[in-house]
Amino acid sequence: MSEDTPTLDGIAEDVEDLRAMITGFASQLEHNTNAVNQLAAGKGEGEDGQDDDKEKKEKPKTPPFILRLSGEEYATELAALADWVANLLVPTYLSEVSSSATWCASWWAHPAAVARLHAVWLAWQELTDPETCGRTGPSVWHRDHLDPMVAQLRDASGPFGGCMTNPDRSQHSDLPSPPVEPLPGRATAAEAVPEPVGN
Repeated sequence: MSEDTPTLDGIAEDVEDLRAMITGFASQLEHNTNAVNQLAAGKGEGEDGQDDDKEKKEKPKTPPFILRLSGEEYATELAALADWVANLLVPTYLSEVSSSATWCASWWAHPAAVARLHAVWLAWQELTDPETCGRTGPSVWHRDHLDPMVAQLRDASGPFGGCMTNPDRSQHSDLPSPPVEPLPGRATAAEAVPEPVGN
């Protein structure tokens, strides 16, 4: 017999190892199956077997895109954002105003700025919560959210391009929007005439 030829004791030991692995896999499969069954039983169906309408109608846990809000919802969200901008973002992260780093004290009058600031604020809420992101969240927030947003927002061609470039002169200016041609054969929203309602 050569040294590479397995012995009966070695084969028996290998068989026992395989049996233990299969038992472990079977146990894990049973555990996973039970977990899936519990999730399936707890979601999607009410006691009468109908879909649970309450779950479908629940609002999302985080606010939607701020520019899609209106009325009191928008005002409430904007007020919370304004508090964050005034008390954390501006004093902590925004350096002096210059021609290459513009700013607008009336930032809320620029929809593009509101949208960017709101998105960064939502990310800040999530990524500074250790329960949702662990210890690396703040670093990820700075790298992936804050730094690119500040660069875009304060760029000379950004939403504040026509606003304050000198901290001693407060200035707010809305930049004109570029023209948009309608698709060929289609009317613009302003030109569209509603269809008459049939009887």
